[in-house]
Amino acid sequence: MMSTHSNHPFHLVDYSPWPLTGAIGAMTTVSGLVKWFHQFDIILFSLGTFITTLTVYQWWRDVSREGTFQGLHTYQVTIGLRWGMILFITSEILFFVSFFWAFFHSSLSPSIELGTNWPPQGISSFNPFQVPLLNTAILLSSGVTVTWAHHSLMEGNYSQTTQGLFFTIMLGLYFSIIQAYEYIEAPFTIADAVYGSTFFVATGFHGIHVLIGTTFLLICLTRHLKYHFSSTHHFGFEAAAWYWHFVDIVWLFLYISVYWWGE
Repeated sequence: MMSTHSNHPFHLVDYSPWPLTGAIGAMTTVSGLVKWFHQFDIILFSLGTFITTLTVYQWWRDVSREGTFQGLHTYQVTIGLRWGMILFITSEILFFVSFFWAFFHSSLSPSIELGTNWPPQGISSFNPFQVPLLNTAILLSSGVTVTWAHHSLMEGNYSQTTQGLFFTIMLGLYFSIIQAYEYIEAPFTIADAVYGSTFFVATGFHGIHVLIGTTFLLICLTRHLKYHFSSTHHFGFEAAAWYWHFVDIVWLFLYISVYWWGE
Protein backbone atom coordinates (compact mmCIF):
# COMPACT_ATOMS: atom_id res chain seq x y z
CA MET A 1 0.00 0.00 0.00
CA MET A 2 1.33 3.44 -0.92
CA SER A 3 1.79 5.78 2.05
CA THR A 4 0.49 9.36 1.82
CA HIS A 5 2.70 10.50 4.71
CA SER A 6 5.55 12.91 3.91
CA ASN A 7 8.39 14.14 6.08
CA HIS A 8 8.53 17.60 4.52
CA PRO A 9 6.07 20.52 4.26
CA PHE A 10 6.34 20.89 0.50
CA HIS A 11 3.90 19.81 -2.20
CA LEU A 12 5.38 17.62 -4.93
CA VAL A 13 2.71 17.79 -7.63
CA ASP A 14 1.42 14.65 -9.35
CA TYR A 15 1.75 14.11 -13.08
CA SER A 16 -0.89 16.21 -14.83
CA PRO A 17 -2.13 16.32 -18.44
CA TRP A 18 -3.37 19.92 -18.12
CA PRO A 19 -0.15 21.77 -19.13
CA LEU A 20 -0.13 19.73 -22.36
CA THR A 21 -3.83 20.24 -23.13
CA GLY A 22 -3.47 23.93 -22.19
CA ALA A 23 -0.63 24.34 -24.69
CA ILE A 24 -2.66 22.56 -27.37
CA GLY A 25 -5.66 24.77 -26.59
CA ALA A 26 -3.57 27.96 -26.74
CA MET A 27 -1.95 26.95 -30.04
CA THR A 28 -5.34 26.05 -31.54
CA THR A 29 -6.87 29.33 -30.35
CA VAL A 30 -4.09 31.48 -31.84
CA SER A 31 -4.13 29.50 -35.11
CA GLY A 32 -7.91 29.89 -35.14
CA LEU A 33 -7.57 33.65 -34.71
CA VAL A 34 -5.28 33.82 -37.75
CA LYS A 35 -7.72 31.72 -39.77
CA TRP A 36 -10.64 33.85 -38.57
CA PHE A 37 -8.92 37.12 -39.56
CA HIS A 38 -7.83 35.89 -43.00
CA GLN A 39 -10.55 33.43 -44.03
CA PHE A 40 -13.48 34.55 -41.80
CA ASP A 41 -13.80 31.00 -40.45
CA ILE A 42 -14.37 30.86 -36.67
CA ILE A 43 -14.55 27.05 -36.25
CA LEU A 44 -10.88 26.49 -35.32
CA PHE A 45 -10.92 29.45 -32.91
CA SER A 46 -14.07 28.06 -31.23
CA LEU A 47 -12.42 24.64 -30.87
CA GLY A 48 -9.32 26.20 -29.28
CA THR A 49 -11.45 28.25 -26.88
CA PHE A 50 -13.40 25.10 -25.92
CA ILE A 51 -10.19 23.11 -25.23
CA THR A 52 -8.70 25.96 -23.20
CA THR A 53 -11.89 26.45 -21.16
CA LEU A 54 -12.10 22.73 -20.31
CA THR A 55 -8.41 22.71 -19.34
CA VAL A 56 -8.79 25.75 -17.08
CA TYR A 57 -11.87 24.24 -15.39
CA GLN A 58 -10.18 20.90 -14.68
CA TRP A 59 -6.84 22.43 -13.65
CA TRP A 60 -8.51 24.81 -11.19
CA ARG A 61 -10.63 21.90 -9.94
CA ASP A 62 -7.47 19.91 -9.16
CA VAL A 63 -5.82 22.86 -7.39
CA SER A 64 -8.99 23.43 -5.33
CA ARG A 65 -9.00 19.78 -4.29
CA GLU A 66 -5.31 19.90 -3.33
CA GLY A 67 -5.75 23.00 -1.20
CA THR A 68 -9.16 22.30 0.32
CA PHE A 69 -9.59 18.55 0.75
CA GLN A 70 -6.10 17.06 0.59
CA GLY A 71 -4.39 19.62 2.83
CA LEU A 72 -1.41 19.94 0.49
CA HIS A 73 -1.24 23.74 0.64
CA THR A 74 0.78 24.01 3.82
CA TYR A 75 2.31 27.24 5.13
CA GLN A 76 5.51 26.66 3.12
CA VAL A 77 3.56 25.90 -0.05
CA THR A 78 1.39 29.00 0.42
CA ILE A 79 4.51 31.19 0.65
CA GLY A 80 5.64 29.77 -2.70
CA LEU A 81 2.20 30.44 -4.18
CA ARG A 82 2.31 34.02 -2.92
CA TRP A 83 5.68 34.64 -4.56
CA GLY A 84 4.42 33.02 -7.74
CA MET A 85 1.43 35.37 -7.83
CA ILE A 86 3.62 38.40 -7.08
CA LEU A 87 5.97 37.51 -9.95
CA PHE A 88 3.02 36.85 -12.27
CA ILE A 89 1.50 40.29 -11.53
CA THR A 90 4.96 41.85 -12.02
CA SER A 91 5.15 40.26 -15.47
CA GLU A 92 1.67 41.62 -16.23
CA ILE A 93 2.79 45.13 -15.18
CA LEU A 94 5.71 44.92 -17.62
CA PHE A 95 3.28 43.67 -20.28
CA PHE A 96 1.25 46.88 -19.93
CA VAL A 97 4.40 49.01 -19.71
CA SER A 98 5.05 48.09 -23.35
CA PHE A 99 1.63 49.49 -24.35
CA PHE A 100 2.19 52.73 -22.43
CA TRP A 101 5.65 52.98 -23.98
CA ALA A 102 4.15 52.73 -27.48
CA PHE A 103 1.48 55.30 -26.61
CA PHE A 104 3.84 57.90 -25.17
CA HIS A 105 6.45 57.29 -27.90
CA SER A 106 3.90 58.36 -30.51
CA SER A 107 1.97 60.98 -28.53
CA LEU A 108 4.85 63.03 -27.06
CA SER A 109 6.38 63.64 -30.48
CA PRO A 110 3.76 63.10 -33.22
CA SER A 111 5.29 62.55 -36.65
CA ILE A 112 4.56 64.56 -39.80
CA GLU A 113 2.40 61.68 -41.07
CA LEU A 114 0.09 62.31 -38.09
CA GLY A 115 -0.10 66.02 -38.87
CA THR A 116 2.21 66.68 -35.87
CA ASN A 117 -0.99 66.50 -33.79
CA TRP A 118 -2.19 64.15 -31.08
CA PRO A 119 -4.75 62.73 -31.59
CA PRO A 120 -3.84 62.62 -35.29
CA GLN A 121 -5.66 64.98 -37.61
CA GLY A 122 -9.14 63.72 -38.51
CA ILE A 123 -9.60 61.55 -35.40
CA SER A 124 -12.04 62.66 -32.74
CA SER A 125 -11.35 61.07 -29.33
CA PHE A 126 -13.70 60.15 -26.49
CA ASN A 127 -14.85 62.73 -23.96
CA PRO A 128 -13.03 61.58 -20.79
CA PHE A 129 -15.80 62.95 -18.55
CA GLN A 130 -18.56 60.78 -19.99
CA VAL A 131 -18.43 56.97 -20.41
CA PRO A 132 -14.71 56.63 -19.43
CA LEU A 133 -15.33 58.47 -16.14
CA LEU A 134 -18.34 56.24 -15.42
CA ASN A 135 -16.22 53.14 -16.03
CA THR A 136 -13.55 54.54 -13.71
CA ALA A 137 -16.13 54.99 -10.95
CA ILE A 138 -17.41 51.44 -11.52
CA LEU A 139 -13.95 49.87 -11.32
CA LEU A 140 -12.91 51.88 -8.27
CA SER A 141 -16.16 50.85 -6.56
CA SER A 142 -15.37 47.21 -7.35
CA GLY A 143 -12.00 47.69 -5.63
CA VAL A 144 -13.87 48.80 -2.51
CA THR A 145 -16.27 45.84 -2.59
CA VAL A 146 -13.50 43.24 -3.08
CA THR A 147 -11.62 44.74 -0.12
CA TRP A 148 -14.84 44.58 1.91
CA ALA A 149 -15.22 40.91 0.98
CA HIS A 150 -11.58 40.16 1.90
CA HIS A 151 -11.77 41.80 5.32
CA SER A 152 -15.14 40.13 6.01
CA LEU A 153 -13.58 36.75 5.21
CA MET A 154 -10.64 37.41 7.56
CA GLU A 155 -13.17 38.28 10.29
CA GLY A 156 -15.17 35.12 9.62
CA ASN A 157 -18.25 36.99 8.38
CA TYR A 158 -19.65 34.55 5.81
CA SER A 159 -22.64 36.59 4.59
CA GLN A 160 -20.76 39.85 4.06
CA THR A 161 -18.02 38.01 2.16
CA THR A 162 -20.71 36.62 -0.13
CA GLN A 163 -22.25 40.06 -0.64
CA GLY A 164 -18.89 41.75 -1.31
CA LEU A 165 -17.88 39.12 -3.89
CA PHE A 166 -21.29 39.25 -5.58
CA PHE A 167 -21.20 43.04 -5.96
CA THR A 168 -17.61 42.92 -7.24
CA ILE A 169 -18.56 40.40 -9.93
CA MET A 170 -21.61 42.46 -10.93
CA LEU A 171 -19.51 45.63 -11.19
CA GLY A 172 -16.90 43.77 -13.28
CA LEU A 173 -19.60 42.57 -15.69
CA TYR A 174 -21.12 46.06 -15.80
CA PHE A 175 -17.71 47.53 -16.70
CA SER A 176 -17.28 45.00 -19.53
CA ILE A 177 -20.75 45.71 -20.95
CA ILE A 178 -20.14 49.48 -20.96
CA GLN A 179 -16.71 49.03 -22.55
CA ALA A 180 -18.28 46.90 -25.29
CA TYR A 181 -20.85 49.68 -25.87
CA GLU A 182 -17.98 52.21 -26.00
CA TYR A 183 -16.21 50.13 -28.67
CA ILE A 184 -19.40 49.85 -30.76
CA GLU A 185 -19.95 53.62 -30.62
CA ALA A 186 -16.26 54.54 -31.11
CA PRO A 187 -15.72 57.26 -33.78
CA PHE A 188 -12.48 55.56 -34.91
CA THR A 189 -11.19 52.01 -35.45
CA ILE A 190 -8.04 50.04 -34.68
CA ALA A 191 -6.90 50.79 -38.27
CA ASP A 192 -6.98 54.59 -37.74
CA ALA A 193 -3.28 55.36 -37.46
CA VAL A 194 -1.18 54.66 -34.40
CA TYR A 195 -3.80 56.33 -32.18
CA GLY A 196 -6.43 53.69 -32.96
CA SER A 197 -3.88 50.88 -32.64
CA THR A 198 -2.53 51.94 -29.24
CA PHE A 199 -6.00 52.78 -27.90
CA PHE A 200 -7.69 49.51 -28.80
CA VAL A 201 -4.72 47.29 -27.97
CA ALA A 202 -4.17 48.87 -24.53
CA THR A 203 -7.83 49.14 -23.49
CA GLY A 204 -8.70 45.84 -25.19
CA PHE A 205 -6.06 43.87 -23.29
CA HIS A 206 -7.21 45.56 -20.11
CA GLY A 207 -10.76 44.49 -20.92
CA ILE A 208 -9.59 40.90 -21.33
CA HIS A 209 -7.92 41.14 -17.92
CA VAL A 210 -11.19 42.41 -16.43
CA LEU A 211 -13.01 39.36 -17.85
CA ILE A 212 -10.31 37.02 -16.50
CA GLY A 213 -10.45 38.73 -13.08
CA THR A 214 -14.26 38.50 -13.04
CA THR A 215 -14.02 34.77 -13.81
CA PHE A 216 -11.39 34.41 -11.06
CA LEU A 217 -13.74 36.07 -8.54
CA LEU A 218 -16.73 34.02 -9.74
CA ILE A 219 -14.77 30.82 -9.03
CA CYS A 220 -13.88 32.23 -5.59
CA LEU A 221 -17.55 32.97 -4.89
CA THR A 222 -18.48 29.42 -5.88
CA ARG A 223 -15.77 28.00 -3.62
CA HIS A 224 -16.83 30.31 -0.79
CA LEU A 225 -20.43 29.09 -1.05
CA LYS A 226 -19.06 25.53 -0.80
CA TYR A 227 -17.13 26.48 2.39
CA HIS A 228 -13.68 26.03 0.84
CA PHE A 229 -12.27 29.13 2.57
CA SER A 230 -11.61 29.92 6.21
CA SER A 231 -10.46 33.10 7.92
CA THR A 232 -6.85 31.83 7.94
CA HIS A 233 -6.72 29.66 4.79
CA HIS A 234 -7.97 31.46 1.68
CA PHE A 235 -5.03 32.22 -0.59
CA GLY A 236 -7.11 31.49 -3.71
CA PHE A 237 -9.36 34.42 -2.86
CA GLU A 238 -6.42 36.59 -1.78
CA ALA A 239 -4.72 36.03 -5.14
CA ALA A 240 -7.94 37.01 -6.93
CA ALA A 241 -8.14 40.20 -4.85
CA TRP A 242 -4.51 41.08 -5.68
CA TYR A 243 -5.21 40.55 -9.36
CA TRP A 244 -8.34 42.71 -9.21
CA HIS A 245 -6.47 45.57 -7.54
CA PHE A 246 -3.84 45.32 -10.28
CA VAL A 247 -6.62 45.63 -12.89
CA ASP A 248 -7.96 48.71 -11.05
CA ILE A 249 -4.58 50.44 -10.95
CA VAL A 250 -3.84 49.76 -14.63
CA TRP A 251 -7.21 51.28 -15.54
CA LEU A 252 -6.39 54.45 -13.57
CA PHE A 253 -3.19 54.85 -15.60
CA LEU A 254 -5.13 54.16 -18.81
CA TYR A 255 -7.81 56.69 -17.93
CA ILE A 256 -5.34 59.44 -17.00
CA SER A 257 -2.96 58.93 -19.95
CA VAL A 258 -5.06 57.59 -22.85
CA TYR A 259 -8.48 59.12 -22.18
CA TRP A 260 -7.76 62.37 -20.29
CA TRP A 261 -4.23 63.49 -21.21
CA GLY A 262 -4.22 61.99 -24.70
CA GLU A 263 -7.60 63.35 -25.84
